[in-house]
Amino acid sequence: MTDTFTEVTTQSWFSRIRGALAGLLFGVIFFLGAFPALTWNEKRSIDRTRALQEVAALTTSIDPSRLEASAEGKAVHFSGMATTPDGVKDDTFGISEPVLKLKRIVEMFQWEEEKSSKTQEKMGGSSQTTTTYRYSKVWKDEVISSGDFKQAEDHQNPSEMLYPNRLVMAEQVTVGAYSLPALLVTKIGDWQEYPVPPTEKLPESVRQKAKPYGRYLYFGGNPDAPVIGDNRVSFEIVRPHDVTVIAGQKGNTLEAVVTSSGGEVALLEDGVHSPEVMFEIARNENQLATWLLRLLFFVLMAVGLALLFNPLKVLADVVPFVGSLVGAGTGIVAVLLAAALSSATIALAWLAFRPMIGIPLLVLTVVLFVVAGKRFQHGKSAKAQAATPDA
Repeated sequence: MTDTFTEVTTQSWFSRIRGALAGLLFGVIFFLGAFPALTWNEKRSIDRTRALQEVAALTTSIDPSRLEASAEGKAVHFSGMATTPDGVKDDTFGISEPVLKLKRIVEMFQWEEEKSSKTQEKMGGSSQTTTTYRYSKVWKDEVISSGDFKQAEDHQNPSEMLYPNRLVMAEQVTVGAYSLPALLVTKIGDWQEYPVPPTEKLPESVRQKAKPYGRYLYFGGNPDAPVIGDNRVSFEIVRPHDVTVIAGQKGNTLEAVVTSSGGEVALLEDGVHSPEVMFEIARNENQLATWLLRLLFFVLMAVGLALLFNPLKVLADVVPFVGSLVGAGTGIVAVLLAAALSSATIALAWLAFRPMIGIPLLVLTVVLFVVAGKRFQHGKSAKAQAATPDA
């Protein structure tokens, strides 16, 4: 059985042109779709910023050891030990612990396919693609479908794991006199490794199949020489520890604070923090999410433009060297245009909320358009000179 497989395919120039023209539809969708996506992201970021500012101005710090009647319906901040009177259970493995959360992590030894391709343009516009498929054995906590593998018959994975992955949260988690709702309990972290139960404490149905192996319960033959289909199970827990909360007080529990614009704020961080630190963490998380989404939608726009320009590159690929030059030029133009248009969209969205940010972004947009225009004119001049025969 070979764990590396190479396939060579050839595509004619006319077939590549048809493919490039078909890609125009996706190019239009990606390009046009990036504008509302960018606008939505900026609105989401602005709304979140406003919500955090509004709640920060209203938040009052209280002592969670007793209910603060005067804080009813208001935004409150407190720190304290998160505990539970119930604990959690995993009856399948006979686990019962006075902790906040219990996670069962099930992994299976499976085949994984990795694919890499290299395409070479040929004289006349055709292309030759060499694709290499590599198969390795890995532990994964989800089933890898082997039905789509290039060599599926030699790399079969089981269709399901021996046990499902599972997350259990304590039904009641309290900090002093306050009961935390699920929306806050889900935010509690500080996961720690939990040792596997002793063999004698395992239920009979598990004990017959399980082998303790370090931090795992092993289900299979030899743990030192796993085979495809073997399973291993490990556990993680969240023990009672200090947390800091900012939320709206509602009786002896809490809820998200609803702002005047309809935004919702409910914060929880592990450890003891001041209100200022809590809101700083929330602002940083919002900024990170905003920039990641900006990058995603910018790439979406750039890919859309590249697809729109791709027919030009394929047409020029009759002479591979010329096609490479055209492809490099259109690629640069696509990135510059996407950067300029993304910047313009972001600037217009922020202009209404923070002009001091929106105006510089608009200036940057103009600069990017100028650079893209000069690059495009330079490309046209270079092609014109190449087409002019020497005197």
